[in-house]
Amino acid sequence: MKNFKLISVLFLLPIFLFAQDKVKKEIETEPGKKLDIELTTGGSIEVTGWDKNIVSIVAHIRSGKKEDYYIEVDERSSGIKVEVSYEGRHHGRHGGVSLDIQVPSKYNLELETMGGDIMLKEIEGSFSGETMGGEIELYHLKGEVDLTTMGGEIKVEDCDLDGQVKTMGGEISLRDVVGDLDASTMGGEVSYRNVKRRDERSDAREIKISTMGGEIEVDDAPGGANVSTMGGEIHIRSAKKYVKAKTMGGDIEINEIDGGVKATTMGGDVTVKMVGDPDQYDRDVVLSSMGGDIILTVPDGLSMDFDIKLTITQRASDDYRIISDFPIDIEKSGDWDYSDRSARR
Repeated sequence: MKNFKLISVLFLLPIFLFAQDKVKKEIETEPGKKLDIELTTGGSIEVTGWDKNIVSIVAHIRSGKKEDYYIEVDERSSGIKVEVSYEGRHHGRHGGVSLDIQVPSKYNLELETMGGDIMLKEIEGSFSGETMGGEIELYHLKGEVDLTTMGGEIKVEDCDLDGQVKTMGGEISLRDVVGDLDASTMGGEVSYRNVKRRDERSDAREIKISTMGGEIEVDDAPGGANVSTMGGEIHIRSAKKYVKAKTMGGDIEINEIDGGVKATTMGGDVTVKMVGDPDQYDRDVVLSSMGGDIILTVPDGLSMDFDIKLTITQRASDDYRIISDFPIDIEKSGDWDYSDRSARR
């Protein structure tokens, strides 16, 4: 009993631990407090929620000598702070320590690592922080999020989240997500599957995706979609109100749109199927391709005016024509336009 009291007193003060191959520490806490992690050595961080009012910290030494690492665990009124630093003489010991942590199922997290993966599971709270280079994986979370990776993939699955996730260069995958969650990448594929906004009745928020290079895949966009990529295909299975889609090089496929469309590709096919009540939503359609087929399917009863423009270069080997099953007026320019690299009309 005396030993237990002595340990409890020590936990009220900052705890300094010289690193070993594996260091474990458990501290009693309360739900709703915050865990603050600063991993200056770089390395992965994995945090999982459980049904105990205890924070369990396990530090794994991955490289270097154990005496070169210094771990500080500080208990505060707001929660717990963990700092890991490298105190050795040699340079380049980045990623030498990884943290495996368990917290109460309701807990807040603020995380920072100089380079490594971040994985969070089974927690309700506020989650913020960044990694200088690694993946971010979020599973079964609820609350607010603001996480960034400078270069890595982001996966979000089975979550109820508001906020944002960002990567400067990696793929983004959202699966079975509810909430006003924004995701952005500077260069990578983006995939949305069963992503629903907080208030589905309002249909107020659009799905907005922009990537410098990669495919875009959206399962459902009940509030509309505005997506663009500098180089990759765009695939939207279902959307309402409108779709704006632009790619510099790839196909655009919209399986169902109950509304209007503006889709442009510099080099690929455009395939669009319009569904729903023709008298509901704006039904304006603008489709453009510099080098591919355009296929548009519309619902019965839709009143339409067509404006089709076909540009032919002087070097074209085929005899391109506009063929219609119903009467249309066709005008052909007589002179070639030499203002661009190749003559066209």
